[in-house]
Amino acid sequence: MKILPIPLVRKADAYTIKNEPIADIDLMERAAGACFKWIELKIGRDRKIKIFCGSGNNGGDGLAIARMMAGAGYNVEAFVMAPPEKMSPNCLANYMRMQECRIIEDVDDLPVIDRSDVVIDAVFGSGLTRPVEGFTGAVIEHINSSGALIVAIDVPSGLFGDETTPSGSKAAVIRADYTLTFSPPKLAFFFPENDRFAGDWQLLDIGLAQEFIDSASVANFTLEKEDVRHILKKRNKYSHKGTFGHALLICGSTGKMGAAVLSAGSCLRSGSGLVTVSVPQSGVAILQTAVPEAMLAIDDGQDCFTKVPVLAAYSAIAAGPGLGTSPETASALKVLIQETKIPLIFDADAINLLSENRTWMGFIPENSIFTPHPKEFERLVGKSSDNFERNRMQREFSRKFRCIVVLKGANTAITTPDGRCFFNTTGNPGMATGGSGDVLTGIIAGLMAQGYTPLECCLLGVFIHGAAGDLAAETNGFEALIAGDITEYLGKSFISLYGKF
Repeated sequence: MKILPIPLVRKADAYTIKNEPIADIDLMERAAGACFKWIELKIGRDRKIKIFCGSGNNGGDGLAIARMMAGAGYNVEAFVMAPPEKMSPNCLANYMRMQECRIIEDVDDLPVIDRSDVVIDAVFGSGLTRPVEGFTGAVIEHINSSGALIVAIDVPSGLFGDETTPSGSKAAVIRADYTLTFSPPKLAFFFPENDRFAGDWQLLDIGLAQEFIDSASVANFTLEKEDVRHILKKRNKYSHKGTFGHALLICGSTGKMGAAVLSAGSCLRSGSGLVTVSVPQSGVAILQTAVPEAMLAIDDGQDCFTKVPVLAAYSAIAAGPGLGTSPETASALKVLIQETKIPLIFDADAINLLSENRTWMGFIPENSIFTPHPKEFERLVGKSSDNFERNRMQREFSRKFRCIVVLKGANTAITTPDGRCFFNTTGNPGMATGGSGDVLTGIIAGLMAQGYTPLECCLLGVFIHGAAGDLAAETNGFEALIAGDITEYLGKSFISLYGKF
């Protein structure tokens, strides 16, 4: 799904109004109706509802919602933060329709909000370009300090949609429990620092013209099931293990063999025909016992990776999980980079070693894949002031080195050499556990072995990794989820894409 920048959302609104055709006041009514349906399902009529409305179209949405709620028997009060002469035409139209609402223009006019109340924030929508201060800021702080349940309409008031929201002491932003946002989603919702503002955001379809959205040129996307379903390759009845490639995993060191076990298991579960694991001698018995389906390329070193095996047989190569950062391993990784002609997959300690030897980056094969967590990314690329800047740095890194970066997190971000970014929609907090990234590395390597393109490997791999984690969480909960559970549910994750046989 495309993520449209706010100016394009405005154009989508205008295009819909012109070409559906639909009056702008009726499109507002449609948006308010979508919000009201959600509210009816979630909020009981025994709750007192206080709706705070600005003077623009977001305020018009709030007033329309207030009218619908009043008509359905809710105990609702609406407060508008401007006199009629300062309202937008659509806001004014809904103000006249609502009839019973209060104008508040001073902090002394603010109503008492009880903790048991529900507050609906319709002060500002998307497109805000300056911090909220003064009287409106005081209103926002009054709402935030109330302890009431807060539902924001479209975007929490004070939050910027396409860029970093100022964090100065005077800048006020609604801290919503829920945000009812209108499709397509806003970029700001995919960055961690905005979670405390957006809360649990819900995407509501208000029927914006799909032909406009389809034709819009954008750089940001969400990764949904329908986006990856078509990537999955159907297996031929007469296929054999040679059909599905041979993956080499260079991972594990003394004390960190679990990473090799996890990567190998997930690589096999993701469909690679053959999997070989390059391990030091201390890992031989562990791997042969824990993952008997995998073959071994036994290193000369007792404790770590010291020598690159013959590479001709492999259709995918991944390095890093549990690898360690010894000088011998660093030297061997340099040789691997120099000798490999196919895209490489770098994770964990392989990324850490590259961070210490940046001149090697010039020799990385084009379309190689990096799968860092935030700290590894910081070591490799540098520090950032916020996640918007980090995302820009991630895109620049992908462009500069013609590589794909999979920055792991709650909405794992995948950037490409052509500047696109895909935000994953699967996964859960239970996956914040040691070894989860090792499983992802194995999945991506297993897909690459089968002939998927590097970008397809990342899109499909990240999605099914998160989906497997979601399936595991349904059984085990967040707290008890471990990395091995993700591998265990990979089969069901794949099945969810193509249905049962």
